[in-house]
Amino acid sequence: MSTKSFWTEGNLALFDPTHNPNFLNGPWQDCPMLAYLCDPTIAHYLMEDFDNIQAATLAGWTATQATTGTWAITDEVGGVARADCNSVTQGQGINVQKLGENFKCAAGKDLWFEARFRVTDTFDDCELFVGLAITDTTVLVSQANTATDYIGWECVTNDGICLFETEKAGVTVTGKAAMTLEEATWAKVAFKVNGVTDIEHWVDDVKLSTTQITANIPVVEMTPTIVCQSGGTADPLLDVDYIRCFQLR
Repeated sequence: MSTKSFWTEGNLALFDPTHNPNFLNGPWQDCPMLAYLCDPTIAHYLMEDFDNIQAATLAGWTATQATTGTWAITDEVGGVARADCNSVTQGQGINVQKLGENFKCAAGKDLWFEARFRVTDTFDDCELFVGLAITDTTVLVSQANTATDYIGWECVTNDGICLFETEKAGVTVTGKAAMTLEEATWAKVAFKVNGVTDIEHWVDDVKLSTTQITANIPVVEMTPTIVCQSGGTADPLLDVDYIRCFQLR
């Protein structure tokens, strides 16, 4: 191991190039994590690794069935939660949200989000959402995102193609092509909201774009949200390794 330091935009970051060689390409290089560790009052930070004392019962999460579906911890190193639609009927599955809407985009309060997930059985028949959204027990309905405010990745076209989308008060931005899923393959997705000016997003530490969508950045409270539903021919599983979200107070 070898820890290195890096300055950017007045922020000092420490990273290990052996274990995280893509740190300088990813979203966290300008996150004031060191300052937060010294003074936790400067930001709100959630790191859900699904391996803490609450993991066995997934306390703090609300899982709502669209007819069927389960949300449970799997036996896997590092802690992994599984959203199982438990159906081969289109639109049936599970809608999962963290209790409490703890994050709200605002001027001067940058926000970082990252999650690592994979889809199995099968990737191109999974209707999914991973990101932040308002509290809504029916985020995906009839192959569309019906939440009025959200930021994240979704696939509703039953082809394994994930788009990065945002919506504010019912107005959706045309989705940005983000990635094509691969069967049983982990993907790391991240975005950074620069106040209420724009949003940058990454897949596997590769920055895909900066989306200028001031008018479509939601400015209501949101919460980490996971949705896994069947596209109609298979019973896909959505595994989530971790979710982390950091916002300046």
